[in-house]
Amino acid sequence: MKKRVTLLIALLMASISYIYAQQLTITGTVTDKGLGDPVIGATILVQGTTNGTVTDMDGKFSLDVSKGDILHISYIGYQPQTIKVDGVQKVYTIQLGEDTQALDEVVVVGFGTQKKVNLTGAVSTVDTKALESRPVAQVGQALQGVVPGLNLSLNNQGGALGNALKVNIRGTGTIGEGSNDAPLILIDGIEGDMNALNPDDIENISVLKDAAASSIYGSRAPFGVILITTKSGKSGKTQVTYNNSLRWSTATNLPDMMDSYTFAKYFNAAALNSAQTVPFNDETIGRIIAYQKGELTTSTIPNSANGMYQFHQLANDNQNWTRNHFKTAFSHEHNVNVSGGTEKLTYFMSGAFMDQGGNMRYGDDDFKRMNASAKINSKVNDWLQVGLSTRFIREELDRPTYANDDPDNTANGIQVGLYYHDISRTWPTMPFKDPNGHYMRNSKIIQIEDGGRYKRRKDIIYTQANVTITPLKDWNIRGDVSLKAEHINKDENLAKVYEWNSKNEPVPMAFAGSYGPGATYAWSSAQDNNLLTTSLYTDYFKSFNKNNFKVMVGFNTELYKQNYVYAKRDDVISDEVPSIDASMGKDYTSANKKEWATAGFFGRLNYDYDGRYLAEINIRYDGSSRFLRDKRWNVFPSFSLGYNIAREAFWEDLSEYVGTLKLRFSWGKLGNQNTKEFYPFYPAQPLGLKNGKYLIGGQQPTTATAPLMVSDLMTWEKITTTNIGFDFGALNNRLTGSFEWYMRKTDDMVGPPEEKSPIIGIDNDKLPRINNAAMQSKGWELALTWNDQIGKVGYTVGFTLADARTKITKYPNDAQIIDRKNSDGNMEYVPYNGRYMGDIWGFETIGIARTDQEMQDHLATTDQSQIGSKWGAGDIMYRDINGDGKITTGSNTVGDPGDRKIIGNETPRYQVGITLGADWNGFDFRAFFQGVCKRDIWLDGNFFWGAVGGGIWQSIGYKEHFDYFRPEGDNMGANLNSYFPRPYFDANATKNQKVQTGYLQNAAYLRLKNLQIGYTLPNQLTSKIGLSKARLFFSGDNLFTISSIFGVFDPEAVGGALGNGKIYPLSRTLSCGVNVSF
Repeated sequence: MKKRVTLLIALLMASISYIYAQQLTITGTVTDKGLGDPVIGATILVQGTTNGTVTDMDGKFSLDVSKGDILHISYIGYQPQTIKVDGVQKVYTIQLGEDTQALDEVVVVGFGTQKKVNLTGAVSTVDTKALESRPVAQVGQALQGVVPGLNLSLNNQGGALGNALKVNIRGTGTIGEGSNDAPLILIDGIEGDMNALNPDDIENISVLKDAAASSIYGSRAPFGVILITTKSGKSGKTQVTYNNSLRWSTATNLPDMMDSYTFAKYFNAAALNSAQTVPFNDETIGRIIAYQKGELTTSTIPNSANGMYQFHQLANDNQNWTRNHFKTAFSHEHNVNVSGGTEKLTYFMSGAFMDQGGNMRYGDDDFKRMNASAKINSKVNDWLQVGLSTRFIREELDRPTYANDDPDNTANGIQVGLYYHDISRTWPTMPFKDPNGHYMRNSKIIQIEDGGRYKRRKDIIYTQANVTITPLKDWNIRGDVSLKAEHINKDENLAKVYEWNSKNEPVPMAFAGSYGPGATYAWSSAQDNNLLTTSLYTDYFKSFNKNNFKVMVGFNTELYKQNYVYAKRDDVISDEVPSIDASMGKDYTSANKKEWATAGFFGRLNYDYDGRYLAEINIRYDGSSRFLRDKRWNVFPSFSLGYNIAREAFWEDLSEYVGTLKLRFSWGKLGNQNTKEFYPFYPAQPLGLKNGKYLIGGQQPTTATAPLMVSDLMTWEKITTTNIGFDFGALNNRLTGSFEWYMRKTDDMVGPPEEKSPIIGIDNDKLPRINNAAMQSKGWELALTWNDQIGKVGYTVGFTLADARTKITKYPNDAQIIDRKNSDGNMEYVPYNGRYMGDIWGFETIGIARTDQEMQDHLATTDQSQIGSKWGAGDIMYRDINGDGKITTGSNTVGDPGDRKIIGNETPRYQVGITLGADWNGFDFRAFFQGVCKRDIWLDGNFFWGAVGGGIWQSIGYKEHFDYFRPEGDNMGANLNSYFPRPYFDANATKNQKVQTGYLQNAAYLRLKNLQIGYTLPNQLTSKIGLSKARLFFSGDNLFTISSIFGVFDPEAVGGALGNGKIYPLSRTLSCGVNVSF
């Protein structure tokens, strides 16, 4: 027994001795390869473990390791190194070289690529890792605030499913009639919708902002270009990647209604101020109080006149209708891609599916997107390469007819934004359901649930092929052909809706607008859009004695064709079969075919001397079918210069601190062919289908009217841009940044006819449009990034800031009229020479009169009778700016504005983006803030004011509206220092709701757009289960906002087709998911 124990101890000691023989302590020093200085804080980590250390103030380190370990040495701004421990060497001297990735980074530009260090135009790139890790439904959402000068904002459909953000580069570029200032968005060289892409498929994004960078694309890109390159395969073993995300979204901001008692008192006060009968009598208020105390369980009584249940003045429920209509929505997305290849052939394939649930509680809105793509690149031999790619996208949108904001729906008589307008006007006293369990009529739930559906399906197929021939070294000839085929189907029906009487019997109910009880219809439309793009270009590079030349010439064509068909028929036989074939009423049809084409010859010459002196010249000779033959072709030149001072010999002593300092200048001129109409210079004879005002054979005849006059003098809009900028990299590129200043002039915009018609008998609105307007924008952009490391913690801080202002320099408004009524009867500002876009004219507010005497004292010196009457306590006192003793709008001109002045500007100023990121031992953290530092906005209508002159049916009562003027003795308590004046339901409301300083809103905000925390599992764990990478993440979007705007509004969602704020709310989203590769 003793022998066995002795043997066991001997074996154990031998094992321990063997183990200790394999372990050792190493020491060393990490220095800068170029300067020899110690690198402080460099990380030395045993690969695949958490065993590591950092260098001290002298660049020295000590670490316990084992023979065979792989050491990974890294520090921000340097190229990382790996060293294998051989078990013999115990002292290491490690030299880290400068990381030149920032210098060698290749940026995608027009028809090619360039090293970032050699760029002379205003080009920004997007870190696509931010796209991959941020779970968003659209690419545009992830770009907001990331690139200075790239502006993305909500339109009047707000956060509705499938609604893309508005995009422009460097602010308003044109207000020309029929023109737009949207940038050209190219996906692998063909125009496309970036929001339909699977974000996981994107390899890189470049934003070309000035004319020098975008002029190679000619008249299609006068206001910049967004170039998106999708992923390609890489040689090596096959890799499979799967990503998913699960998302829960709620509205960022939903206003709360007053409780029913407060609402009743508020509405009664407005009625009494307007000398009207109060809407809530004492009996109803008594029932409201009893119901809120729980002493009464019924919330409505039958209407003796028609047998229906009361739902307004005589109802006594206590609902919060805005919140009733919205819910928390669930969405999920799944992406998978496969890539790999050999040196001769690479491939990339991907598929994605997203099911995005909407926030509508009733009627259910839903958006689905399916993506599939495949890309193959083959190096046939040393001089021939070919590539083929295809991409399929399907989008399906499904929502209630009543909440449909499609333009085709608007043509059918249902206003855009009607749903949001109606639910804002719903009273809290209205019951959710009647005593028999049926939805009450004015909640709009009946229309949403039973009134029909709108369905849109969009299919997009991209097919692209390219050939690259290399006859000689540094000479390439490339040919591309691309076809984008888009097919859009829309179907909608209006179904019968019913309310229920007190006998529990269904009664046909009016739907909305002109659709009365029992009205039904079915309509369908189909649209095909096809874009064929071909390009043939060649480039040649030559270098000698530090002189580097690159020349490119080419030819590009585009042919776009559109075919649209629409049909509608009233009186659907059965709502179960909502189709045109199953309808028997009046027919409505329309159809059109359109096309346009462009062709362009282009060239580019790049030169640099030793990376120090840089120059680029671009020229494009462009033609567009949208213009008359003698004005169809035009030449668009640009040039840019650069000077990298840091490459000079005299800068050598400073290169330790600033390694890159490049000055840039560019100038270019472009034309704009992006007109609203395909044929703006050709007269078209309007036709009306069966709309004659008399009958022929018992039928309304089709009519034709005279075409509008068209001027043959019309020509291109011309955009000239000057850009000055600089780029720098300091402290081993730990600190990098850029600054841009630019001036953009848009001349020959198409404006309205001159103020006085030169042709007797012809109204101004019938005169031909001509090139008679101009504008000028000036702005600047700043981008800074700091990357560093403290011990094992790597961190990054990014900051972007941009500002721009646009001024009208020419416009046919000689009288300089400030504002006027538009065709809808609403006031709109009129451009005039010298006006800045977004200027707000208004009165200056003194305050609210606390007593009748205070108002009378004010009126004794300032007559306000021209803007209102019956002034008293609780009304607004305006300042007499021009000193004439009265408040007026004068002649409504700049020269005579009366008592108005410019009180603010609604253009977003100083748009900011802040990125904070860190990583440690597999954990990663990222926070992104986006905001606007300065913006004024005038919010009008019932969403802001509550009670308005439209009466009780157009007024609103949110909690914020309770801060209205109440005199001493008011049974709701006095409120002499109120925010709002006393409310009215008649025309007197308008006297207090003039545009004025007292209610001008500060729409500046800072929003936490995204917060993400992730963890990447260690390699030694994932390798055991056959994975090369596995990451878990949690993410939140729109988590909180700092803003002083009036509480019922979201500062990003202030629009609305039927009034400020009446749009689909923006979403706050929480998500989680996994990213795995094997």
